[in-house]
Amino acid sequence: MAEINVTPFVDVMLVLLIIFMVTAPLLTAGVPVNLPDSRAAALDQDQEPITLSIDETGRTFIDETEVPEAVLPDRLAALAGGGDQPRQVFLRADRTLDYGRVMRVMGELNRAGLNRIALVSVGQE
Repeated sequence: MAEINVTPFVDVMLVLLIIFMVTAPLLTAGVPVNLPDSRAAALDQDQEPITLSIDETGRTFIDETEVPEAVLPDRLAALAGGGDQPRQVFLRADRTLDYGRVMRVMGELNRAGLNRIALVSVGQE
């Protein structure tokens, strides 16, 4: 018989597809933050955004790396990099945080030249 039976290959690929579909949403949020609700739609992205998270205790994270408040302006300036178009920043802040804490971080983002800021919330269906 000179033919290859592709049915087992298709079965394996479908199982792998299901596994990736189930695990992919679990990999996006690295820092547990209790986000507020919103009815806004998701944004279309050209390049990979910077994710800045503030947890319920006020600790600041860039992607999944904790950044002390004293070092935050330098790290943001390094991320801005002076490109032709400022990078998109997703700001994820816990709903129990003080408004002033979130505004201080937004001020540091603005001073670093990162002024394309999107506030992340939990969408309602």
